[in-house]
Amino acid sequence: MKFRTLTKSLFFLFVFPFVLNAQYTIRGKIFAADNKEALPFVPVLIKGTTIGAQADFDGNFIIKTSKLSDSVVAIYVGYKRLARPINKNLMEQEINFPLQSVGGLALDEVVVKAGENPAHRIIRNCVKFKPKNDKNNLTSYEYETYNKLEFDLNRIPKEMREKKILKPIAFVFDNVDSSFSGEKPSLPFFIIENLSQFYYKKNPTRKKEIVIGSKITGLENASVSQVLGDMYQNINIYDNNILVFNKQMPSPVSENGLFYYKYYLVDSAFEGNQYIYHIRFKPKRVQELSFTGNIWIADTTWGAKRLEMSLPKDANINFINSVNVIQEFSLADSVWMLSKDRLVIDFAPTKKAIGFYGRKTTSYKKIKLNQPKEDKFYEFADKIEVQDEALKKSDEFWAENRHDSLTQRELKIFKMIDTIQSLPVYKTWLDVFYLLIAGYKKVNNFEIGPYSNLVSYNRVEGTRLRFGGRTSALFSRWYELNGYVAYGLLDEKWKYALGFKSFLSKKPTRQIVGVNYRSDNEILGQSTNGFSQDNVLASLFRSSPLTNLTRVDKVEGYYERQWFPGLTTKASITGRQFTALGTNKYQYLKKDGAVAERESINNTEARLNVRFAWKEKYVGEGFERVSIGTRFPILQVNYAKSLQNAFKGEYDYQKLVVNVSDRIRITPILGYTDYIIEGGKIWGVVPYPIMELHGGNQTYIYDYAAFNMMKYYEFVSDQFVSAALFHHFEGLFLNKVPLLRKLKWREVATVKAVWGTVNEKNRKPLLFPSTLSSLDKGPYAEASLGIENIFKVFRIDAFWRLNYQLPRAIDNFGFKFGFQLAL
Repeated sequence: MKFRTLTKSLFFLFVFPFVLNAQYTIRGKIFAADNKEALPFVPVLIKGTTIGAQADFDGNFIIKTSKLSDSVVAIYVGYKRLARPINKNLMEQEINFPLQSVGGLALDEVVVKAGENPAHRIIRNCVKFKPKNDKNNLTSYEYETYNKLEFDLNRIPKEMREKKILKPIAFVFDNVDSSFSGEKPSLPFFIIENLSQFYYKKNPTRKKEIVIGSKITGLENASVSQVLGDMYQNINIYDNNILVFNKQMPSPVSENGLFYYKYYLVDSAFEGNQYIYHIRFKPKRVQELSFTGNIWIADTTWGAKRLEMSLPKDANINFINSVNVIQEFSLADSVWMLSKDRLVIDFAPTKKAIGFYGRKTTSYKKIKLNQPKEDKFYEFADKIEVQDEALKKSDEFWAENRHDSLTQRELKIFKMIDTIQSLPVYKTWLDVFYLLIAGYKKVNNFEIGPYSNLVSYNRVEGTRLRFGGRTSALFSRWYELNGYVAYGLLDEKWKYALGFKSFLSKKPTRQIVGVNYRSDNEILGQSTNGFSQDNVLASLFRSSPLTNLTRVDKVEGYYERQWFPGLTTKASITGRQFTALGTNKYQYLKKDGAVAERESINNTEARLNVRFAWKEKYVGEGFERVSIGTRFPILQVNYAKSLQNAFKGEYDYQKLVVNVSDRIRITPILGYTDYIIEGGKIWGVVPYPIMELHGGNQTYIYDYAAFNMMKYYEFVSDQFVSAALFHHFEGLFLNKVPLLRKLKWREVATVKAVWGTVNEKNRKPLLFPSTLSSLDKGPYAEASLGIENIFKVFRIDAFWRLNYQLPRAIDNFGFKFGFQLAL
C-alpha cells in the first residue's frame, strides 16, 4: 500500500509540471465573411490574456501556449469583433474567423487642437522619401516572379444549380472548400500559374520579361501568359496616380494625398528592429474614385512595409462589387521591395447577382539590385518573351519551382476544370458565348456570320439578305478564307466578297499577307467607325432614308508587319471602280459647256499605312487581336500614290493623312479628356469620291468618329484639318446631387470642328451633287452635352450644330444614343 502511494506521489511529482507546461496549439484562418477572402495581419488574442498572434499575408495564424481561457478573439478595424470558443480538451484545434464588415469605416473624427494630425507628418515623410523607395528609381533590378490567377463563377443560387443545363457539372458543387463554411458554391473558369524572370533598367528605361513556365487550365492562349506577367499587372503605390480598370485613382501616398484622403494614426510599434506606423485612410468625398484601407510605414526609411486597400462600396465604378489590393514589402539593400502582392476582384452586374471572382497572387524572389545588363539584352522596346517550352513544363517542374505549394482547394480546381472541359455542355457554352461576343456561329471548321448583317433595309436595295462566314482556327491557325453573298429584293442585284489572308510568321515579328475582292454598295461619306450600310441597327435607327449609295468594286493585295509591339506597317495596292447609285449621278462639263454623265470612275493606288503606339499591349494570337491600350499618344500616317494607267487607273495624285490621338489624365477628380487631331492634303487633280468626304451620321446612334450633326455627302475637302475633344467628367457634378448620386450617372461633353478647302481644279473632273459643298465659309463645328452610364450600358447626348445652319431650326439640334460597356 505504501508502495502504491509512493508510486502515485512520484508520478504526480514528475508529470504534473509537464501538464502545467503542456503546449496547446490553435491555428486557423481569418477571412471576410462576405467574399471569403483572406484578411492579412489581423491580431488574434486569447481572451483575458496577452497571448496571441498576428495573421500572416494569407490570413493564417498559429498560437502556441500553455494557458487557455474560454475563447479566442479577433479584432480588426472596419470589421465586427468576433470571439470563438476554445475546446480545452484538445491539444490541437482549428478555429477560423469569418469577420463581418461594419459596412463602412466606423471612425470618429480626430480633432487636434495643438499641432497637426500626426498621420499627416508620417505621410509627408513617406512622400518625401518616395524617390528613394520607389524601385523604378534604381539603376536596375531583376527578380523571379510567380503569378497565380483564378476565376470562379460565384453566387450561383441553389435553384439554378438544379436546372437541367447545369446537371452535367453538378459534381462541382460537391467539392467546395469546407473551410469557408456557408460559402455558396462556385464554378471555376480557369486557373493559371506563371513563372517568369523580370528585368528593369532605368537609363534608358527598358523592361524585359522572360516567361519560363506557364500552366493554363481552362484557356489555351499564350498571350494570356504575357499579360499575367509582372510587366502589365504591377500596382506601384509610389506612383501619384494608379490606373485600375482604366480608371485613374490617387495613391494613398500621392503628393496630393492630403487633398483626396483623410488619414488616421491607428498604432505604432516595433516589428523586429523596425518601428512601424499603422495608418488608416479613407476618401474625403462620397463616391470619388479613390481607395480606403491601411498602410504600415517604417520609421527612418519612410517606406511602405505593408499595404491593404480596397475601393469604397460607393465608388462610381460598374460591374465590380469589390476590389482588394494587399501588398507586403521587405528590405533588400535598404530598399523596400515588393515581396508579395494579391489582387482580389468581385465582378457582377449587381451586388447579389451571379458574378465571378478574380484572384491574383504574386510573389517575388531572387531579387538583385543595381546590377544592370548590357543594353542589347533589353532590346529596343519593352519585351515579353514566352519561351517555347513554357507551356509544356512538367508537374515536377512546378512542384520544385512554384513559390508556394497549391492548396487542396486549388488542386481540386485543376482536376475539376479538366473534367468540365471534356463535357459536351462546356463546348456548347463556349459556342454561345462566342456568338454573343464575336457575332459568329461556329459550325465545325467554319464560322457563319456576322449575324447583325443577315437582314437589312435601304431605299436603294430594299430588303437585303446576306449570308457569309469565314474559316475557323480549327481549319487553320495560319490562314483564313472569308466571304459573303448578298441580294437586294428591290434592285434585284447580287453583291459579294471573297478574301484570303495568311501569316508569314508570328515570331519574332508578326507578318501577314492577304488579298480581297469586294463588289458591294457603300456609304462614302461615312466615318470609319460607323455601322456598315447593311447592319440591322443602322437600318432600324436611321434618321433619314438612305438614298446615296455607291457601288464599289474593289480588289486589294497587302502585306502587314509588326516590327515590334506598337509599330505596325501595311503596304497595299488597291484598285477601285466607283458606280453611282440612287439619287447620285456622276456628271461633268464637256468642252462645249454641256452637262454629261458617266457611269463609273476608276482609280488605282499604292498605299503605305504606319501606326505607332508606344508600348501598346494586345491580347490574342490570331488575326483579330484586342488592344488593351497604351499610355502614350497613337500616331497614324497614311500615304497613297495613284498608279495612273495601271489597272484602269485614271488619275495622278498623292495623298497624305496624319492622325494623332491620346487620352489626357490631369487629376482623378476632374475626369479625363480624349482628343483626336487629323490633317490631310491631296496633291493632284481628283474627283470628289477620291477626296476627303467628311464623315457624317444619319442615324440616331452615337458615333464618336463622325460629325454627328453632319449628313452624308455634305462636305468635302482636298486639304483639311480636324480636331475633336471628348471630356468625361466621371460624375464630378452629378455625384454631388443626393437624389442622383445613387444612379451613378456620368457627364460627358464633346466639341468637334473641321476646316478644309477645295482647289478649283478638283471641281472639274466631276460636278458636285446639290447636297455636297466645300467648307468655304470657315470651319464646321458642333458640340454636345451628354450623360453616360445610364443603367451602366447606355448614353444619351444632345448635339448642337454651331454653324452652317440648316434651314429648319429643328435640324440643327438632335439627340443620339449609344451602347457602351465601361467600368
